[in-house]
Amino acid sequence: MPDTAKIRPARPLGAGAWIGQVLLYGLFALAIGVFSQWPPYRHLGEDQALIKLSFSRVGKPVGDCRTLSAAELAKLPPNMRAPTVCPRERSPVTVEVDLNGTTVLKRIAPPTGLSKDGASAVYERLVVPAGEHLITVRLSDDVRARDQAYRHESTVKLVPGQVLVIDFDAGKGGITLQ
Repeated sequence: MPDTAKIRPARPLGAGAWIGQVLLYGLFALAIGVFSQWPPYRHLGEDQALIKLSFSRVGKPVGDCRTLSAAELAKLPPNMRAPTVCPRERSPVTVEVDLNGTTVLKRIAPPTGLSKDGASAVYERLVVPAGEHLITVRLSDDVRARDQAYRHESTVKLVPGQVLVIDFDAGKGGITLQ
């Protein structure tokens, strides 16, 4: 059992404690304000723009579905007798970006997942000089096809500090520039 004679009642804080607390909070707020503005940070130079390539795409299957013969079906347990088998593995997604006729980026994004059956994700940043540029983007999501399934070419005028995003949206017809 605690000795209640040694417990002192709480006293209200005096004016000095309140002033000290206000001063410490003020110094903390001042430090946050100073370091939020200093040192100055510029993510791009005065005459630069940024091109971001960002998308996630599920590639086409690496092979065709195959119909099993009667002998192959007979070897399988009854619960596994599907008449066709299809590969789970997906094609990697290949993307190329040309700027004024020169290839500046080529990425091959492998599919995710243990069975390589997930989406391929690409995120790249390209710092380019501001001005007018011819941008060509090619994307392939099928290893069985030799040519790129999607292609977009356009001339864009980038102002200093502008961020141009290259995305893939099947609902809008494929490759988009925003």
